[in-house]
Amino acid sequence: MITAGIDIGSLSTKSAILKDKNEILGFDVILTGGNNRQAAEQTFHNTLIQAGLNKDDVQMVITTGYGRENVPFADKYVSEITCHAKGMHFINPAIRTILDIGGQDSKAIQIDEKGNVVNFMMNDKCAAGCGRFLEIIARALNVNLENLGEISQTATEIARISSMCTVFAETEVVSLVAVGTPTPNIVRGVHDSIATRAVSLLKMVGIKEPLGMSGGVAKNAGVVKAIEGLLKSSLSIPEYPQIIGAIGAAFIGQL
Repeated sequence: MITAGIDIGSLSTKSAILKDKNEILGFDVILTGGNNRQAAEQTFHNTLIQAGLNKDDVQMVITTGYGRENVPFADKYVSEITCHAKGMHFINPAIRTILDIGGQDSKAIQIDEKGNVVNFMMNDKCAAGCGRFLEIIARALNVNLENLGEISQTATEIARISSMCTVFAETEVVSLVAVGTPTPNIVRGVHDSIATRAVSLLKMVGIKEPLGMSGGVAKNAGVVKAIEGLLKSSLSIPEYPQIIGAIGAAFIGQL
């Protein structure tokens, strides 16, 4: 059986195609832009090409994420909490707690041995601590978003970021730049701020090891290191953490 999962997020849209519950045939990640329906169609098309398939070869399409109800060719839509749980379970069945940090929200999810959700907490009221927050900080510092993790590794001190609001945190960063604070120290402070929020969310659901991390922010080594430091425990990071929701959606289509 061949199924597809499409995760339409606020910043990026991801897709994955699975075969018989155990083989990933293809996946894709693109920017969502201003039209999430068009983004879903484009990423699905890209993944079909990568997998060497036609649309008719796919028995079921499951959508998730912010735009999950806005895809006319979807057979079913499922919440991102459930999809991230199933996706992480597909990649690593040992995982019991998941931290997902996406573009505009973060989630802590505790799952059982079958990948079912036991408990979860979600912060979607403010972008602070998420991918959008990092984008704004990178722009304020005039550095590439992809380089933030590497830059933080050279910090000599931690510049404290006290604000819990993206707008005010950006103002703090601009003020730190103005007084000559080294960029690596500021980035390290930003990463520590994100880690503090993330660990607080994890503690609300109850931390059960092993822990896994999904979402685009998991690609930032500085954030991962800061979280692991606070937890005093390691995080299992999938090779492509941003597609976990899409994989989970496709996997649900197999059940």
